[in-house]
Amino acid sequence: MKYLHTMVRVKDIDASLAFYCDYLGLEELRRNESEQGRFTLVFLAAPGDSSAQVELTYNWDGDDLGEGSRNFGHLAYAVDDIYATCQRLMDAGVTINRPPRDGYMAFVRSPDNISIEILQAGGPKPPQEPWASMANTGEW
Repeated sequence: MKYLHTMVRVKDIDASLAFYCDYLGLEELRRNESEQGRFTLVFLAAPGDSSAQVELTYNWDGDDLGEGSRNFGHLAYAVDDIYATCQRLMDAGVTINRPPRDGYMAFVRSPDNISIEILQAGGPKPPQEPWASMANTGEW
């Protein structure tokens, strides 16, 4: 058995691609568009690691996604520099719901309210401001 991907439904493919690719740093691996089925599938992965993929599913006629992100759980990614990643996300207007106060773990949400866990690769960094003093915002 081999893990293939996790599918996430999205309301706005452009906003989702901006979040996952431009802000978070994933790369688009491939895209399938079905005129007959009226949907687009976009497969993403961390640079250099196509073994753990996220499939964004966009239904052209819309979806009522509700607030199901807590039922889903979260996606998790290890990064080389959690502080730089969180700063890049914050600079793009993404709310850091659980800041990396411990230098190890943070949470943000995609435009479709999917929780994304960001972990510092190789263990925690020393606590650093402004993160060490930053409070949680909303749910994560």
